[in-house]
Amino acid sequence: MNTKKNTCHSRENLKKIEAYGVLSTHHRMTIPLQEMPAQDPNERVKNMSEVSLGYTEEQALVEANRCFQCKNAPCVQGCPVRINIPGFINAIAQRDYQNAINIIKQTSLLPAVCGRVCPQEEQCQSPCTLGKTLKDKNKAVSIGRLERYAADWDRQNHLVKSPVIQAETGKKVAIIGSGPAGITAAADLRRAGHSVTIFEAFHKPGGVMVYGIPEFRLPKKIVELEIETLKKMGVNIITDFVVGRTRKLLDLMQKDYFDAIFIGSGAGLPKFMNIEGENCIGVFSANEYLTRLNLMKAYQLEKFETPIYHGRKVAVLGGGNVAMDSARTALRVGAEEVHVIYRRTEAEMPARAEEVGHAKEEGVKLHLLQNIHRILGNDAGYVKAIECLRYELGAPDTTGRRSPVPIKGSEFTMEVDTVIIAVGNGSNPLIKQSTPDLAVNQNGYIITDTDGKTSIKGIWAGGDIVLGSATVILAMGQGREAARSINEFLAQK
Repeated sequence: MNTKKNTCHSRENLKKIEAYGVLSTHHRMTIPLQEMPAQDPNERVKNMSEVSLGYTEEQALVEANRCFQCKNAPCVQGCPVRINIPGFINAIAQRDYQNAINIIKQTSLLPAVCGRVCPQEEQCQSPCTLGKTLKDKNKAVSIGRLERYAADWDRQNHLVKSPVIQAETGKKVAIIGSGPAGITAAADLRRAGHSVTIFEAFHKPGGVMVYGIPEFRLPKKIVELEIETLKKMGVNIITDFVVGRTRKLLDLMQKDYFDAIFIGSGAGLPKFMNIEGENCIGVFSANEYLTRLNLMKAYQLEKFETPIYHGRKVAVLGGGNVAMDSARTALRVGAEEVHVIYRRTEAEMPARAEEVGHAKEEGVKLHLLQNIHRILGNDAGYVKAIECLRYELGAPDTTGRRSPVPIKGSEFTMEVDTVIIAVGNGSNPLIKQSTPDLAVNQNGYIITDTDGKTSIKGIWAGGDIVLGSATVILAMGQGREAARSINEFLAQK
C-alpha cells in the first residue's frame, strides 16, 4: 500500500469534513473507508515486525466521522464486552483521544490486543448501520482499527494508567491461566478490592497471546505492557505452576484458602487427524510449531537456541487463523513454498478475511476443496509428499456450512517436506483428571451456566476451556461475566 498517497487522500477528506461543519447522514455516507497502512508484502516476509502499521491521525479522524452515532448502537450489542463504541469513536472525532481510551477501558483492559486480532467484522462491525445502509458489510465503520488507534496513542504518549482499586475486601481469588479470559477476570476482581493470584503453566504470562499469535500480528511488548498493568494493580502472577500437577484445583480452596477460583486455562491440547504417516519426521501440530517460534523465539537464531525444523516446502492443514499464522510464519523462517490445504472454499474459511488476504499477498498458495488423505515418508522416515483428495460441497452440516464431500478417484500427490496440522485444539484433561467432581461435556470442555459457574461451588470457568475455540474478545466477555458473578458470591460470603 502507498502509505504516503493514502495519507494525502485522508488529509483531503478531512478538509472536506471540516468544511461541512455539522455532518449529515448523507455526508457521512460519502466519506470513504480508510484502509489500513501495511508493510510491503515483499519486505514483510523477511521480518517479524508488525504487518499492519496503524492509522495516521488524519485517517483516524476521517474514519471516526463515518460513524452515524446511532442511538440504539447495534455495534455495542455485537461486542462481547459491551464497549461504548459510539462514545469512544465520537471522542476520537473530537480529537479527545484521552477520553476515547478512558471510555474503552471502562470495559476492556486489552484494547491494543483486541484492536489487532479480534474479528470485528463478525462481531461489532457486523450490525453496523453504515454497512447495512451501504449494503456492504465490508464498508462498515472500522471499529477495531479505531480502537487500536486510541490504545496506541495511549501507549505512545506514556499515559497508560492502572485502574482505580476499591477498598480491600480480605477475600482471595485464584485465576488459572493468564490468557484473555484470565486477565479480564483478574482485572475486574482486583478492581473490586479482592486479592487476586494468577497461576500460569508457562514461564511467561499471556496465554495464547504470547505462545499462539505471531509477533507480526501482535507484538509481544504490547502483551507485556498489559501484564505490567495487572502487576501494578496488585495482581500476583505465579508462573511455571501447573494446576492439577503442581497443585490440585481443590487444594487451592481447602489448603491455600482461596475463596473463589476462575479457570481460564484455554484449550491447548492439539488435535491430530489420525491418518497414515502422521508420525513421520517433519509433521508438527500448529501449537508446537507456533510455541517454539513465538514464546521461545526460535526465529531469533542469533540469540536463542530453540530447535526449529526449517522446511523447504511446507503444507499447512486447516483454514482458520492458526493455519494462516502457521503458514505466514513458515515463510518468515525460510520456507520456499507454503501450501494451505482446506477442504471447503475460501468463503467458508473461518480465518479472518484480512489474514487470508495478507497470506495470499505474501505468496502463500491456497488449495481449496482439497484435503489430505495420507502423509508419505521416505525410507528414513522423513516427510516426502502428501496424498490429497479433491472435494465438492454437499448439503449444509449442523453449523450451516455446506459439508465437503470427497470426489472418488481424485487422488493426487504433492511434494512437501513439512506438514503443519492446524485443525483445532482440544481441552487439556489434567484439571478434570485431578478434579473428578468437575462436570465436563463429551469433548472434555467444562460445563458452566450463563454466569460461568461450574458444578463445584466457588469455582467458575470461561474462555476456550468452556467454548472450545473462541476469539480473544469472546474469552474476555466470559471472564468479565464470571468476575461479576464472583463479586456477587463474595459479597454474600
